[in-house]
Amino acid sequence: MAGLALAAELRHLGVAAVIFDQSPAGFEGPWATTARMETLRSPKQLTGPALGLPALTFRAWYEAQFGADGWAALDKIPRLQWAEYLRWYRKVLALDVRNEHRVSRVAPRADGLVELDVMTPGQTRFMLARHVVLATGRDGLGGPWVPDFARQLPDHLWAHSAAGLQDDWFEGKRVAVIGGGASAMDSAATALEAGAQRVDLLIRRAKLPRVNKGKGVGNPGMVHGYWRLPDIWKWRIRHYLNKQQVPPPRGSTLRVSNSGRARFLLDNPVLAVEVNPAGGVWLQTSKARIEADFVVFATGFRTDFEQRPEFAPFSSHIRVWQERFEAPEGETDSELAVLPDLGNCFEFQEKTPGGCPGLNHIHCFSYPAALSYGAVSGDIPAISEGSKRLAHALVGLLFNEDIALHFESMRTYAEPELLGDEWVASEPTAEELRL
Repeated sequence: MAGLALAAELRHLGVAAVIFDQSPAGFEGPWATTARMETLRSPKQLTGPALGLPALTFRAWYEAQFGADGWAALDKIPRLQWAEYLRWYRKVLALDVRNEHRVSRVAPRADGLVELDVMTPGQTRFMLARHVVLATGRDGLGGPWVPDFARQLPDHLWAHSAAGLQDDWFEGKRVAVIGGGASAMDSAATALEAGAQRVDLLIRRAKLPRVNKGKGVGNPGMVHGYWRLPDIWKWRIRHYLNKQQVPPPRGSTLRVSNSGRARFLLDNPVLAVEVNPAGGVWLQTSKARIEADFVVFATGFRTDFEQRPEFAPFSSHIRVWQERFEAPEGETDSELAVLPDLGNCFEFQEKTPGGCPGLNHIHCFSYPAALSYGAVSGDIPAISEGSKRLAHALVGLLFNEDIALHFESMRTYAEPELLGDEWVASEPTAEELRL
């Protein structure tokens, strides 16, 4: 979605952009692949990636098929219909998306170009770009995170919630889901609807969060002003949101509890796991020993360049927040500390000046940009504003880099607006000349 919106805005500004995506056409992102929620959390009236154009909104697409009455009757946007909308968005804008193209290497150069190795079904192609934008979603600059003890389990006994859960993993089984957020509820519901015997949600917190604190500052000022805030305020806001956490949607939670086969084991952080010789897994929490046949880790994502070898040529040179900002006492946050400290155009900055020439030609337009820019690089509510900001920045950078060409173009420009026949030259009168 972020890549589509950015490419669309660049198109509106006269700049062609190519999108590489490793997925088959129509299955980009999580919507029709790994996501398991029934509906989106975002209210249906949000304009999403429409870029200020009413005809590009989900509402316009939906009403064209189901009419105004259908729109009025709609509560929340079904996940798979959102996927269909994005397919239409791509098609109607004729965006240049090259599917089944996996970028295996990104390497900045001192001459301002960026090298790309792109793997396609038939070959690996070498390409050069002037600027590269990483619109990599929730995976961002890493991937799914699980606690170390998960690696002790055989692969057939566990999965991360982003792995694309399959129904046959759950039928007739006792399933443990570690986590209490939206993905945990969606994973638990998936298991229950696939015929799981029982699902235990093992939740670290004593209480589920009930209020989405981010909504308390959801206004245009936050979207357009956050990136100008002093570092201390950026850190304070993002740390507070991390600490409070986002509650799972009410509908997703009821989808689990209404089954009658789920337990919400609050204040039960998992401390250790071991394989049960009789089959399945033992999970040791702070209070109990829980037995399960399969475990789902709904434990989110982390910035972790070891999971992204394609970024190896430059990842060690990126300046992150902990290298220039000291968190106030009581507000340390290991997740925020390793996020990239981005420049004014979403670009990476060098840890050591001169250590990686050309690094500033790679731009981060995914979740890890949140500390520097706020939630404008992936979430539906402000994706248009984020796309416009980055597109305008890129167009400005291209102009600056080509200023000599633009000046020469201005100097040699010769299209007349006056042809010379619009007036007759006059002379002062004899009386005027005497004065």
